[in-house]
Amino acid sequence: MSISKEEKKEIIAKLGKNNEDSGSTEVQVGIMTHRIRSLTEHLKTNKKDRHTRRGLVSLVSKRKKLLKYLIKNKPDSYLKLIKELGIRG
Repeated sequence: MSISKEEKKEIIAKLGKNNEDSGSTEVQVGIMTHRIRSLTEHLKTNKKDRHTRRGLVSLVSKRKKLLKYLIKNKPDSYLKLIKELGIRG
């Protein structure tokens, strides 16, 4: 369920400014999106796992707040990010 180091490095390389950029908003949203997708797959098979469902709802809320920040401060980066990650419709 957690993200491996290799997967995290791929996301940082794809969305970050350089290979050390793990704190930018775009990279954080990318990592959260990966975790959200893996938790969603887990919940498809384990429907009664309430603890994971609560964590998923919390993670979606955090991602929503970061996206709200991003659209307010860097709208062009926001559009590029949602297109690349395939979220929001």
